[in-house]
Amino acid sequence: MSEIKNISIFYREFKDQNELIAEDQELIKASEEAARSAYAPYSKFRVGAAVRLESGRIVQGANVENAAFPSGICAERTALAASITNYPDDRPVTLAISAISEDGSAAEQVTPCGNCRQVIAEEESRWNRQIRILLAGKNKIIELEGIGQLLPLQFNRKSLRSDHP
Repeated sequence: MSEIKNISIFYREFKDQNELIAEDQELIKASEEAARSAYAPYSKFRVGAAVRLESGRIVQGANVENAAFPSGICAERTALAASITNYPDDRPVTLAISAISEDGSAAEQVTPCGNCRQVIAEEESRWNRQIRILLAGKNKIIELEGIGQLLPLQFNRKSLRSDHP
């Protein structure tokens, strides 16, 4: 007999950046700075991401649009790809994501798209460790302990194993 089940997510909400530790404030500022450099002439939707690596390094990324819409790339994937390329042995610890409005002010927080969630999940799988995620918006910051909170039934390397149930 079938059974209906429930999946819950857990997150922490902060009212403003002053509630965060200095390291997280710095990372959010880096993601906001990255959003300002986004190339978004079509949607005007500018997103920035900043990933703090285990060494303390911060790597930034911004969304880059293309007239052939599927050819664009999101800020989260830009930042993670840059960190993998430039620091392949330095594990990502925290990822901050910010969006800015057309007038340059902070927008409401945005969550990673499905493709970005999958890329974050792959990085967690590769390192066998969760990546803490900070979603920064104009009225609050949401903290998630890993992509599993946004992608609970994920496809990952275990899904490809033939001996995995």
